[in-house]
Amino acid sequence: MASGEIAEALSIPPTRMSFHLSALERAKLLRSWRDGRRILYAASYADMRSLLVFLTDDCCSGKPEICGDLSQIAFQCEPENCR
Repeated sequence: MASGEIAEALSIPPTRMSFHLSALERAKLLRSWRDGRRILYAASYADMRSLLVFLTDDCCSGKPEICGDLSQIAFQCEPENCR
């Protein structure tokens, strides 16, 4: 989606959305590409899975029952059905 479309869907001012999208892109949690004059964004599912696994291992002290087994959820989710 384009930044403006994402901002509208989330009821966030477009300038704030651009700031957050830039931060997420620097963290490699999403990717962007140009389509004419628009820049489109998409989630980087592999990197998000890795983040969820890290958070489960690190923040939950390796005890998934504390915060739910995110690693199992993350690896079951494919881009076409993750929403």
